[in-house]
Amino acid sequence: MLTVRVGKTKMARRPNFSAKLLLKYMLVLVSAAALLTLLLQNYSIPFKDELRRALSGDFQKSVPTSRAPSKGPCDVVRDCPEDHFSFFVRSGAANVVAPKICLQNKLVLGTVLNNAGVGINIVIINGKTGDVVKTAHFDMYSGDVKPLVELLKSIETGAVVLMASYDEPATKLNEEARKLIAELGSVSVKSLGFRDNWVFVGGKGASVHSNFEKYLKNDNAKNKYENWPELIEIQGCIPKYPE
Repeated sequence: MLTVRVGKTKMARRPNFSAKLLLKYMLVLVSAAALLTLLLQNYSIPFKDELRRALSGDFQKSVPTSRAPSKGPCDVVRDCPEDHFSFFVRSGAANVVAPKICLQNKLVLGTVLNNAGVGINIVIINGKTGDVVKTAHFDMYSGDVKPLVELLKSIETGAVVLMASYDEPATKLNEEARKLIAELGSVSVKSLGFRDNWVFVGGKGASVHSNFEKYLKNDNAKNKYENWPELIEIQGCIPKYPE
């Protein structure tokens, strides 16, 4: 007789699917975190560089723009006949923005060249060749008028003189200096007062009043910049001095 023993049979434990699924998700999260860390390490420095450039004003240099090309420091490009010189003269704005003087569409006096200053700014050119002979500025508030008078007396016949005011052009301007500038063709220099704006182009030996002159009175009721009038400018063509 065949006897069969019946007892407890040891059965294999069922897999814990919930634990496996959780472990799988954890592995995916760890991998994702590692990848994110790697990406941040690779791209965080360039981002900081761009931000630093933006805050320091260098961002524009590294990003192309669609703006039209700048006309340059002279703003206005003017063509003149071969026997003329083109010029552009702008006064200062209050005591903040310095004046500029351009000749043949090239800046010859201004902030960029570090040769402009408060008071009266002057450029003297050779009337035959157009070469710049002298650039200077004279403080007419706390400075001395004598150097200005000496320069005006030294101007040779045939020279062209371009002048622009900045901040205050008249406090120390005496009668001798006014007379010498008037002899260059200026009319407004006789009336030039405290913080007036003035631009002028004249010449030594012309013996006529210049058409290249603008004058704006300091008037608190009309001033654009509180205690200073609006800036003014002139442009045109100067005939060469005859041989």
